Amino acid sequence: MAARSFTITGNLVDIQKKTIYSAEVVVENGVIASIAKIGEGAASIGKFILPGFVDSHVHVESSMLIPSEFARLAVLHGTVGTVSDPHEIANVCGMEGVEFMIENGKQVSFKFNFGAPSCVPATIFETAGAALNSDDVKKLLAKDEIKYLSEMMNFPGVLFKDAEVMKKISASHAAGKPVDGHAPGLRGEDAKQYIEAGISTDHECFTAEEAVDKLQHGMKILIREGSAAKNFEALIELLEDHPKMIMFCSDDKHPDSLVAGHINQLCARAVAKGIDVFSVLRAACINPVAHYKLDIGLLRVGDPADFILAEDLVDFKIHQTYINGELVAEDGKTFINSVATRPINQFDCKPVTRDDLKIKTEDYPSTDGKIPVIEALDGQLITNRLQLTGKENNGEWISDTEQDILKMVVINRYHTAPVAKCFIKNFGFKEGAIASSVAHDSHNIVAVGVDDDSLAKAINLVIAERGGVSCVNSSISKVLGLPVAGLMSADDGFKVAEAYTEIDAMAKSLGSSLGAPFMTLSFMALLVIPHLKLSDKGLFDGDKFTFV
Repeated sequence: MAARSFTITGNLVDIQKKTIYSAEVVVENGVIASIAKIGEGAASIGKFILPGFVDSHVHVESSMLIPSEFARLAVLHGTVGTVSDPHEIANVCGMEGVEFMIENGKQVSFKFNFGAPSCVPATIFETAGAALNSDDVKKLLAKDEIKYLSEMMNFPGVLFKDAEVMKKISASHAAGKPVDGHAPGLRGEDAKQYIEAGISTDHECFTAEEAVDKLQHGMKILIREGSAAKNFEALIELLEDHPKMIMFCSDDKHPDSLVAGHINQLCARAVAKGIDVFSVLRAACINPVAHYKLDIGLLRVGDPADFILAEDLVDFKIHQTYINGELVAEDGKTFINSVATRPINQFDCKPVTRDDLKIKTEDYPSTDGKIPVIEALDGQLITNRLQLTGKENNGEWISDTEQDILKMVVINRYHTAPVAKCFIKNFGFKEGAIASSVAHDSHNIVAVGVDDDSLAKAINLVIAERGGVSCVNSSISKVLGLPVAGLMSADDGFKVAEAYTEIDAMAKSLGSSLGAPFMTLSFMALLVIPHLKLSDKGLFDGDKFTFV
């Protein structure tokens, strides 16, 4: 449906003036031509008209959907735009990957706002498929479609004024575009120095104390609630005292949870806690548009007609979503059509055997029978480092289901290399294995399982699809292929969500109590988040930034 002219009436929510009144909104050629009060102006029975929601930081790739399919689902929940960091696909396909996201996003009526990835590869301690230097970043920042410099994960590089890091930050400032941060746990003088380098946001705070420390130095805080990392409960009370400094984001959102809801869910949860609805909507609608200077309407005369009609301001069930005056969703039905696309990828990986996955006792660090074990934490990207008694069998360390210590491996997907191996706690599997080519940030293949046969089978299912997520047990094998960079499917988003729901349920049936086993697994190779992780090159100490 093309942008059109129409008139709509309802209870208009003026977030800036903190008022709600009956109004008539006139749209002409996709732009708001006038807003007029009706009668006495008080709110009446009817729908609520408010600006559309904006996800202030999301990796579209984590939805396992290409941008055009992500949009089809997001508009159902009143989302009209995103601030999207394409560094997942950039780590696989470089500049071609960023261009793919931009061009595919342009095919639909949705306002994607992409950033220039600042850390590709994320570290030198892993194998990625591409690299973007400061000259590449400068070229991206010159594009109108690129709105900001994506999360600067290399905070040590900022603190030590690494030349390449500082060139990237300077290029963004010269282009008049903001710089996103990523500094988990950074406090005090280090946080102050990081912020003073010109970095304006952070979505990695996991305590209110850390967020307040950064707010005091002028940094804006993004409250993140995604499929893996969940910081809403820890941070939401900050919105009362800092309404102009807070935004909502998902960071990473799997397809099943995107079908269920988006930023509207955070609004409902915040209002349920008694937080002022205008502060909540400022975080969800206005602050991202203002901070990133987005071409997204805020329900003002002359603005693009990007707005939503909600049933109420409690549950935020969305009746209609308009973008540039086009009705893109109504009562759970999307009007955005799927678009054909040509997959891009980088995948050169041979099948593995069970022998490739063995861990000989002399090859893995141990002290008095105790071995280093990653402790995965549900709802967090951060992990703990444990020293636990390992299970030995014929000169090998093997999984111990009684202690819930399972083998985890990472396989280089870009060229043939030795398999990296370690042990992890809290996946809880009693049988089988899962594997995934979604493994932040370099997206090698990561797998966790009870025995080497199951691990090999799960890994080889992913390799056969040139990317995907898989699950195997004693009788069934499932795989969801992700042929676009090994990260995304180009299929119908609702079908992908359904397939993911099935394989996620199968993974949980292996014995896991994790809320999202695949999403948790995907962050176990993310070296920039402490404390212990596994890259394709080995077990990594995220505090000392060196291999164990």
